[in-house]
Amino acid sequence: MAQATQEFGDWPLKRLMTEVVGSGPKSADDMTREQAREAFQRILAGAPDPTTLGAFWLANRWKRNNPEELAAYTDVMREESVVTAEPDCDPVDCGANYDGKHTSAVLGVGAGIVAAAAGTPVVVHSGDRVPTQKATAYKHVLDELGVRTDLEPAESADMVDETGFGFYYQPAFNPGVQDLYDRRDEMGVRTFVNTIETIANPANADVHLGSFYHLAFAKKMANTLVESERLDYSRAIFFQGMEGYDDIRPGYTKVAEWDQGTEGLEDYEIETAEYGMEMEAEDLEVDDVTADSATITEEVLAGEREDHFTDAIALNGAFRMYARQDVDSLEDGLDRAREIISDGSAEAVLEDLRAF
Repeated sequence: MAQATQEFGDWPLKRLMTEVVGSGPKSADDMTREQAREAFQRILAGAPDPTTLGAFWLANRWKRNNPEELAAYTDVMREESVVTAEPDCDPVDCGANYDGKHTSAVLGVGAGIVAAAAGTPVVVHSGDRVPTQKATAYKHVLDELGVRTDLEPAESADMVDETGFGFYYQPAFNPGVQDLYDRRDEMGVRTFVNTIETIANPANADVHLGSFYHLAFAKKMANTLVESERLDYSRAIFFQGMEGYDDIRPGYTKVAEWDQGTEGLEDYEIETAEYGMEMEAEDLEVDDVTADSATITEEVLAGEREDHFTDAIALNGAFRMYARQDVDSLEDGLDRAREIISDGSAEAVLEDLRAF
């Protein structure tokens, strides 16, 4: 269970609604860091009644949280809910949107395994049918592949060190947020919890790989990392992923890089056609996202496919290597990814995961 704070200050959510955030999207004020911290402490402790909590979440959605507020929420989550377990290696933290994908294949499992086989350890984390989409996430593809996912954080850290790829399960490492599941489900819309859970960083990784829907949000996330007192990322790459997930989309993808100590973001574009990949988003759609993603992953890693899915998994694997700066360029990473698939190293990591 989360170790939530029980002694609060002067800002119950109802007062914050009345005096600060609840007057509508144009006239609402931003909270101070202290007000935002207290708000989430109260939420984790189960203090607000469901009506007040729902109103507060919706008011935050209307007015849009600034980086200071998101950092305050994240810091409280890290202090009072997140149980970290740090592997000996230093993995790339992949925090895709927990509510998953419902149309296109989940490529991150295959991509992470390819990167792991190439020497870039990767950590992924997710829940189980998280609101609002309740769609296919990392856990479901791994389950379908026969990989254990109901792991305690220490086991997840061991998995990373033994195989190069590790899965952290939200109910085990972030129980306070897990306890909010039913109330989030009743909301029917995404809340700021959907944002901060992706940067929970249960492995205390140095590098984060995340996704966004538009560049302004990537800038907000980078500023959140700067404002946070509990996150120690030194580097983060955000990109405009398929369905908001951490899969590079076919065609044009916007990318934003942030490095600690630098001013702002460096942003650029990836065009898959420049890498000889002539594909469209429709080419990566599947009928059953969970089952088909697992089958595609297995076949790609075994070297049994030569199609758009193979190209996409190789490219996303290369991007994880590049994020950790294990290769000098995406082109070098792509060559390495293809070698890893061809020589059977990626398939061997999958077998190690199944045996873990």
